[in-house]
Amino acid sequence: MSRRLPIYLVLDTSGSMDGAPINAVNQGLQVFQAALQSDPRALETAFVSLITFDSAARQLVPLTDVQSFSPPALQATGTTMFGEALKLLEQCISREVVANSTEGQKGDWKPLVFIMTDGQPTDAWEAAADALKRKGIGNIIGCAAGDAADENMLKRLTPTVVKLSDTNQQSIAAFFKWVTASAKVASASVGTANAAQQGIALPPPPPNAGIVIVP
Repeated sequence: MSRRLPIYLVLDTSGSMDGAPINAVNQGLQVFQAALQSDPRALETAFVSLITFDSAARQLVPLTDVQSFSPPALQATGTTMFGEALKLLEQCISREVVANSTEGQKGDWKPLVFIMTDGQPTDAWEAAADALKRKGIGNIIGCAAGDAADENMLKRLTPTVVKLSDTNQQSIAAFFKWVTASAKVASASVGTANAAQQGIALPPPPPNAGIVIVP
């Protein structure tokens, strides 16, 4: 079996995402799906999972090859169980991603994880974030969407955080285009000497799209 690049999308579907934001997320997932399914390298290496969180955390799509990936239509409701989402993410990665063997056989590539939230957690999340960061089980990119999102919360989990100026359709669409570009770059670069030595270099967010990297 060839080495896979696992990509986990962890998306906030709480009530504050209702309306235009969740519609934009659904459209973004369709763009993501179509773009990866038309990319030869992504078809060869990328596997995708979709996790959502509102009043509960759920893995709606287990880790599956890009060709078979079909995102369900998401609805927004309830609270923001961010801590539960992080615990579920850790469980899914531990269960689904093939680790390197003690005999030296290479497992899957390190997962690429995108976490997007537009608000404040409504559960205890700090211990789950610290545990996930300590284990270093993935290349995690956090996205704080809109003014109500706390980028410092995501910074506790990962140094790589972007901020969306708004949760309107344009900003969320631009974010998913960047996620798609990042996934395609990662699919093309895994296995190269540079990636093995320095990790995957993601493309910068598009200019003038309302996306900034949080220093």
